[in-house]
Amino acid sequence: MSAIPAPIVAASGVTKRYPGTVALSGVDFAVHAGRVHALIGENGAGKSTLVKILAGVDSPTSGHVVFDGNPVQFGSARDARALGIDMIHQELQLFPDLSIEENLFVGRERRTRWGTIDRAAQRKAAAAVLERLGQRLPLDRPVGSLPLGQQQIVEIARAVVHETRVLMMDEPTSALSASEIPVLFALIRELSVHGVGIVYISHRLEELLAVADSVTVLRDGVVVGHAPRAEASVQWIVQRMTGRDQPAPAVHRELPPGAAILSVRNLHLSATQDRTALRGVTFDVRPGEVLGLYGLMGAGKTELLESIVGLHRETRGNMVFDGGELAGLDVRARIDRGIAMVPEDRQRSGLVPTMNVQQNMTLASVSALAQRGYVAPSREEAVAADWGSRLHLKTPAMTAPIGALSGGNQQKVVIARSVMTRPRVLVLTAAGFEPLKVTVTDLVVGTMQKPFDIDLLLDTVTGCLDAIPAQLAAEEVPLPAASRLN
Repeated sequence: MSAIPAPIVAASGVTKRYPGTVALSGVDFAVHAGRVHALIGENGAGKSTLVKILAGVDSPTSGHVVFDGNPVQFGSARDARALGIDMIHQELQLFPDLSIEENLFVGRERRTRWGTIDRAAQRKAAAAVLERLGQRLPLDRPVGSLPLGQQQIVEIARAVVHETRVLMMDEPTSALSASEIPVLFALIRELSVHGVGIVYISHRLEELLAVADSVTVLRDGVVVGHAPRAEASVQWIVQRMTGRDQPAPAVHRELPPGAAILSVRNLHLSATQDRTALRGVTFDVRPGEVLGLYGLMGAGKTELLESIVGLHRETRGNMVFDGGELAGLDVRARIDRGIAMVPEDRQRSGLVPTMNVQQNMTLASVSALAQRGYVAPSREEAVAADWGSRLHLKTPAMTAPIGALSGGNQQKVVIARSVMTRPRVLVLTAAGFEPLKVTVTDLVVGTMQKPFDIDLLLDTVTGCLDAIPAQLAAEEVPLPAASRLN
């Protein structure tokens, strides 16, 4: 058996402390050339913290990073990129007002021999990398005008277009459609054949096992398992992630009889450059029901859900909620009626970066918490702490900056804020839901108990659904009645 070559980059005894919490404790982790290393763990396990340290985004409190056998100290991500280490972040690091081409090369522009930007070379390289990712996008189009899934592809392309020795991918498929994921996997295999070491983080265990050569499991900042892919089953991974030998039992609920709480009939929305048309969409949601909508990227899922919450006032058709027509009501009025949405892009639409964890969580419930126009700090703190406990939120303190939380825990704050408004219908997109896969049953079933019920409208098919309507397709016929799941 041939000896395993020395790693390109490795963490050696890395510990990372934040105020009130230890994110990593004595972690050893190595990335080898031509290998895909799956990094797995629940929310707050330390996955993103570890790859940020390896990519120069953050620094360890103790321990060190080794590159090509020598200890290194990265002052910034630029230092790591200079050595060929790049990262696809869970939070998109794009400039919305710049074009696709400009985003791919910002800070690393290709130059002519006279020192000017070589636009021709950039456009050729940009078109080639997008072609490898199965996309033909106008290179001059501003990234901010793209749907979230295509922005995710631009983020991936930006890392791939430059020569890299190590590429770390933090939830790269969270906004991709089912048809785009195999394209990404083919690219990963191509890169590994050419000697690129890859770290792949995802909550989707089937994805990890399909693409990985080895698996490392983190729990509470500690490595609790490492194995070659052939020795790592889903059961092996889940047991080490959760510390439990058996998965939580499936929850089956009996839906109470009754008329639909939300009826959508013959919904139409015209297409624009930035959105997909809806044509004749029809479905019902009953009280207490979890309804799944699914379809490829660009099928109209986002447009449909945004129409329900009032973001597209020009939508035509009938939407009846709790016996009343929604036409003419703006977003605020629909929230007051009991419709809430968890946005798919928490950074742009879900969080206020200057507010702390508690303030972000209670932002939409201030009027409900107020008594005679005053919100008692103790009452606000108690309500936020209760929801933090329900969603297993990991935070140094409720008054900590929202940026101190991991991506999955930030998403829990956004979800808690929507649920705290006591909605009758909660609209939740796949990208908003993805970080909570492990606690999905607790979230769905737990929040639909008394003192209020929630009808959960998802744009993805998960294991907690009660009904699945037909697949959405762009500019397609009305949806037939949802099929009930046993």
